[in-house]
Amino acid sequence: MGQRGRNRPSGSARALSEAYDTALLDLDGVVYAGGEAIRYAVEALETARDGGMHLAYVTNNALRTPDAVAAHLTELGVPAEPADVITSAQAVARLIAEQVPQGSRVLVVGGEGLRVALRERGLEPVESADDDPVAVVQGYGGPELPWGRFAEASYAVARGVPWFASNTDLTIPSGRGIAPGNGAAVEVVRIATGAEPQVAGKPLPPMHRETILRTGAERPLVVGDRLDTDIEGAFNGGVDSLLVLTGVTDAAQLLAAVPEHRPTYVEADLRGLLTGQPEVAGRAADGFVCGGWTAAARKDALVLDGDGGALDGLRALCAAAWTYAGDGSCALDAGKALARLGW
Repeated sequence: MGQRGRNRPSGSARALSEAYDTALLDLDGVVYAGGEAIRYAVEALETARDGGMHLAYVTNNALRTPDAVAAHLTELGVPAEPADVITSAQAVARLIAEQVPQGSRVLVVGGEGLRVALRERGLEPVESADDDPVAVVQGYGGPELPWGRFAEASYAVARGVPWFASNTDLTIPSGRGIAPGNGAAVEVVRIATGAEPQVAGKPLPPMHRETILRTGAERPLVVGDRLDTDIEGAFNGGVDSLLVLTGVTDAAQLLAAVPEHRPTYVEADLRGLLTGQPEVAGRAADGFVCGGWTAAARKDALVLDGDGGALDGLRALCAAAWTYAGDGSCALDAGKALARLGW
């Protein structure tokens, strides 16, 4: 089914690591959380790589450099080179460099990842609105980012200096839970200035362009945990996607997904790269079947009958919910159906 008409998860007779040449993997919530590898991630990625799949790591987190990210992955048991890592800092640096002269000063509100990416594009990072910047860029700077950095950005933006953001994710997973992301920091400057930034990161085209330019992927599969960045980014890029339920998205949010947030495939974790995907059969009038489950939209609720694996039941429920919702979001009660599956 076409990317823009998805009303159910797709099936695949081949393992996804064989059907696609490159996995474009999100990091936070997919490969690791709070700096520690997510269960099964190391082994699954090793098997996929040994089978010939190219692994690239695509993150909206602009804090760390590709060198640092690659070193961290290698320490976790996922061997990676800096060239395997694509960050929103790289995407926004390219976006800025296309609009300002070589050697221009750029006021940075963020971490080392942004500064390194700007220098690679021939731009000079500066710290103050009084340094005559020709652009302002914001990226995630970690929990210790001083409040005064937002003031510097606001002073410059209020004077009319063009404003850029690496990404606008409102939250970011951590080892202790969900923390405020760069989008929350962007809101601070927006409130102070009333301005709107140009944004480079997922789900917007500059990030997808950066990823394809750097990986050369011909049959990419986006792998992520967020509907509004990873999956929507794949939708905007016209490529297939795999949602893993190891990060911020839960089963109820998946069932309520609007068309641009509906993944091609759904799996519990990265082991899904190593397997095929079951077909979801049926139609709205009779119910949608996957494994031993049949799901349907009835009056004010989604209903689920049968027995089998939890993921098969969730895939059947997705088909019922997405078909019922059409181009919108399914608001039917799914509580009892999901409880049967352990969600």
